[in-house]
Amino acid sequence: MSAWAPKRFWKETRLAEADGGFTVHLDGRPIRTPQKAPLIVPTRALADLIATEWEAQQGKIDPESMPATRSANSAVDKLSQQREAVVTMLAAYGETDLLCYRAERPLALVTRQAEVWNPILDWAAKSLQAPLAVTAGVVPVAQPAASLARLTAEVAALDNFRLTAFHDLVAISGSLVLALALISGRIDAGQAWEASRLDESWQSEQWGVDEDAAATEAVKRAAFDFAWRFYGLCG
Repeated sequence: MSAWAPKRFWKETRLAEADGGFTVHLDGRPIRTPQKAPLIVPTRALADLIATEWEAQQGKIDPESMPATRSANSAVDKLSQQREAVVTMLAAYGETDLLCYRAERPLALVTRQAEVWNPILDWAAKSLQAPLAVTAGVVPVAQPAASLARLTAEVAALDNFRLTAFHDLVAISGSLVLALALISGRIDAGQAWEASRLDESWQSEQWGVDEDAAATEAVKRAAFDFAWRFYGLCG
């Protein structure tokens, strides 16, 4: 027996101005989050994307086809209640950042990691005043407290909508530094993605592409690209 799913109940989908930003009206009524808060977003462009998602629903409503709506709901419902915990969790990635843990061999992989990752760490040290220690292997290395504090401040400076997107950029890439370099314009989304998957790309070059792994990677890449798009639409 299939699970019940809500069906489209409205005829007109319309973008509208609201106090503090923009929203979407369904037959003249503003949409609300799962916790019944008004869904007000900071930009017309983001509201327009959300309106497009709602207008595209035909028959049963499919939340999986509405990523902008889901992310906006999270920004309003979850970040308003869990902001400090989310900032702390994301900042903690700096303690064990992907870019700081290097292979011990083979030399070609060691060299590639240095060529791709070192310039981004150099940027963080200079532009963010947050130098991080690098180690070989998986044994944890302690990071300077001052650097971690500066990285935390960068995360805490983001508003709830940008922080929602930033959460996904960090969680999917596994690197706080890469995500900060991306939103700062030091690298683009393609470079950030490739840098985050450097080890996986190396393995594929050596042993061939695993179809199941490639399919999983494609899903992650789509989610990463959407998170970056959502971030850009926030202001």
